Amino acid sequence: MRIALAVLLTIHALIHLMGFLKAFGFAELPQLKIPISKPLGVAWLVAALALLGAAAALFVAPRAFWLVGAFGILISQIVIVSSWSDARFGTFLNVVVLLAVVHGAFSRGPFGLHAAYERAVRRGLTRVAQAPVVTDIDLVPLPPPVQRYLRFAGVVGQPRVQNYRVRFAGRIRSAADAPWMEFTAEQLSFADCPTRLFMMDARMRGLPVDVFHSYIDAQARMRVKVLSLYPMVDAGGFDFTTAETVTIFNDMCVMAPATLIGPGITWKSIDDKTVQGTFTNSGHTIQAVLHFDDSGALVNFTSDDRPGLAPDGRTLVPQRWSTPLTGYRAYGAVRLASHGDARYAPASGEFTYGEFDLQEIAYNVSP
Repeated sequence: MRIALAVLLTIHALIHLMGFLKAFGFAELPQLKIPISKPLGVAWLVAALALLGAAAALFVAPRAFWLVGAFGILISQIVIVSSWSDARFGTFLNVVVLLAVVHGAFSRGPFGLHAAYERAVRRGLTRVAQAPVVTDIDLVPLPPPVQRYLRFAGVVGQPRVQNYRVRFAGRIRSAADAPWMEFTAEQLSFADCPTRLFMMDARMRGLPVDVFHSYIDAQARMRVKVLSLYPMVDAGGFDFTTAETVTIFNDMCVMAPATLIGPGITWKSIDDKTVQGTFTNSGHTIQAVLHFDDSGALVNFTSDDRPGLAPDGRTLVPQRWSTPLTGYRAYGAVRLASHGDARYAPASGEFTYGEFDLQEIAYNVSP
């Protein structure tokens, strides 16, 4: 789609060059019957350059595409009106480009979910603090399986986690019988004041879908928009925040195990490979069971406190949630699972609704 739009913009720009060439006598161009003055010829050239710039911006500066494109459309339509009988059909191309510009303003420009995500990220990064090193003494209060996991992950001797930025790829679906959607995602989470900012780009039946999960000041919200414009889901409220508190705790266990030495968590040993964790944040208390293997790796996380979302996008349906983990490998100085599934277990039977591949992670990032 982006290549097709770039080709369209380039052709549109080359057509505008005809007005410039005629105005300055560089070509006869008998198909342009109305005389074009030199000032208007310059305007035709500016429109051509702006449209070429918009085509280039699609690849080198996607966030600026909508602005460059809007300027190109404006100048283009002015010169088209000035030579209406010769150039009126160019209005159709401008309408097509305008639709792309509007989409760009909401998908990568200042008006959509990506912009909301980036604003929240900037606010969060203003509170970066120094991170002391994790020591063996920090692990003493933890149950033995959690201690083994933190040593297996390699967090001892590393700085405590203040924040972490993650990039994923994978696929997701809304129900067991729904089609899969490929996605890429970026997440920035903060440990000092539990915060989760998760931005996903997916495709549903060929259409782009933006998904923004935010958990800020113990208030969670999930917004989904098709074509970056049309709201599909807007979920929030106390119960939804409690459910997303499970996600916060899961992220801590799976991607930032050093945070498990922090406040707000109480532990109960079940056996030598299983523990129950209770996590509390600002009045939201959830429980989960962590399962470890012989090596000390975390291999599953289960909770009954994260209900699923009904098809209406608002109602929560109680069911067990789990995230089996595989493919441990090194990410810098730590060892983490490279693949995780997200599963629900409704009365009709357990199914995987999300497959996540951890591509990269960075800790204690700065602005």
